[in-house]
Amino acid sequence: MTFTDEQGRPEPPTEGDETETLLGFLEFHRATFEWKTRGLDAAALGTALAPSSMTLGGMMKHLALVEVSWFAEDLLGRPMGEPWDSVDWKADRDWDWHSAAQDTPEELRALWAASVARARELTAEALADGGLDLPARVSWPDGRTPTLRWLLVHMVEEYARHNGHADLIRESIDGETGE
Repeated sequence: MTFTDEQGRPEPPTEGDETETLLGFLEFHRATFEWKTRGLDAAALGTALAPSSMTLGGMMKHLALVEVSWFAEDLLGRPMGEPWDSVDWKADRDWDWHSAAQDTPEELRALWAASVARARELTAEALADGGLDLPARVSWPDGRTPTLRWLLVHMVEEYARHNGHADLIRESIDGETGE
């Protein structure tokens, strides 16, 4: 049975196995990010707090990239798809953050939601193919290869870090607070 809190976030299982716990915490953090960006218009998604240039819109596009880069490209060795595959990353390694200002809130939300949905599908495929110990198809320059387990923990960390940023930015926009 899944419990949800007052913001609609699924609570991670208290008695799940390792896979259920990892996925539960990742889904909780994905839902937290959705909550922190819910209902905001383009101006709000483009708001930054000095001295940072980080915006919620840029963060949303960055997290969309992170979802497909880790699960499609690194884990399963597949193309990320558009818009990512045609970006000149050498010209602007932070294109995801910078280009978000030209996207509408609807485009950003759709891109992030599609990336999360694809990552969920790829995770289910990887779990069926090798479980948490499945090695990624891409190794790091030092020769190490992360597993699906490492990747899921890293994604929880990625969302937790950016949810902290999102808390501060959202509160500065309209006073919305919460964990």
